[in-house]
Amino acid sequence: MRARVRFPAMRVLIMGCGRVGSELSHALGDAGHEVTVIDKRAEAFDRYPPGEHARTIDVLEEAGIREADAFIAVSSGDNSNIVSARVALEHYHVPKVIARIFDPRRAEIYERLNIPTVATTTWGVKQFQLMLLHTGKEVRESLGGGELLRVRVPVPSHLVGKPVSTLNVDGRILVAGVSRGGKGFIPSIDSTLQEGDFLIVTMGKDYMDELDALLEPSGEHH
Repeated sequence: MRARVRFPAMRVLIMGCGRVGSELSHALGDAGHEVTVIDKRAEAFDRYPPGEHARTIDVLEEAGIREADAFIAVSSGDNSNIVSARVALEHYHVPKVIARIFDPRRAEIYERLNIPTVATTTWGVKQFQLMLLHTGKEVRESLGGGELLRVRVPVPSHLVGKPVSTLNVDGRILVAGVSRGGKGFIPSIDSTLQEGDFLIVTMGKDYMDELDALLEPSGEHH
């Protein structure tokens, strides 16, 4: 039985039936969205089967791009993804267009075209660096051409009971959300940190060391 969504269901076209396209189609279909997967390689549907609710087709017009609410390009080629994303955005005026890129140097091109991207290489590099150098932190999203990061951070025990605003630094670091007991909320000026909290921090990419210092016990600052 398909799950009911708490927001309007969308008609989503996914171009590329690799591992990412397949998993996206499963997740979106299970959430109640209408999904169509496009791939010119018939064998792709056998290797990475789409979700059970997804249609499979290989032509944009036949796939219903004129009525689509979203188009996601996750094929194995950057050129194919950028061309199809531009066609979806500029010719068919699809409201939401997202593309994956492998070469992070192309991110600026997509940004000039107002196409949101997921750069798998850049994402992986950031995660490796954080795991090695900043224990416990996880990059969830890169924004503004990589200048901003959205980071998930566990609350250290010495900060329990202190105001969430303790970690805010004007213009550099902002605690935008708190995950607590499986639920999340946007902190108010009176919100305090609790044991087991995870913080969703929006910050400039150059301020990770400053966040580290704020999370350390005061006697350990260097």
